[in-house]
Amino acid sequence: MKTLIIVSHPNIKSSLINKRWIEELTKYPEQYVVHQLYEAYPDEQIDVLAEQKLVEQYDRIVFQFPYYWFNCPPLLKKWMDEVMTYGWAYGSKSGFKMSGKKIALAISLGVDEHELHPSGTYHYTLEELTRPFELSFQYVKADYQPLFAYYGMENNVSKEWIERSVPLYLNFLESL
Repeated sequence: MKTLIIVSHPNIKSSLINKRWIEELTKYPEQYVVHQLYEAYPDEQIDVLAEQKLVEQYDRIVFQFPYYWFNCPPLLKKWMDEVMTYGWAYGSKSGFKMSGKKIALAISLGVDEHELHPSGTYHYTLEELTRPFELSFQYVKADYQPLFAYYGMENNVSKEWIERSVPLYLNFLESL
């Protein structure tokens, strides 16, 4: 079964790492389907039924995005609000269409890992900061998996640093 990668990057053309990850994933069409939200919805008007049908086709879904302002890009939040609806994803009349699906986050961050630590600059771990995602996916009975994070994109933007991330990301995806 293929893995659906839902990418939410508002400016993928200027991206370094998310764009590189997409380039790599497209080399394996038998394993991964890449769905770019900002490309699919430049006007940010989400086709809810199409998105729900897409999600229903996959047992493994990864949400890939850059982490800034301690959150996901706004179109991903809008996607969650509009696609994961009562009667489809949850509720007494729901088929819980996301139930049992393995869901994970793949996040690129500008900060270094030590900054997201109780004794670090921001005093919280990434796992703590992404808890709303975990709770949302648990609420719809999905099988939330540990996240993938690649830190240091603010200070380590060398080609070597970016290339180092590629096999790590692929290994993460294969482990789902």
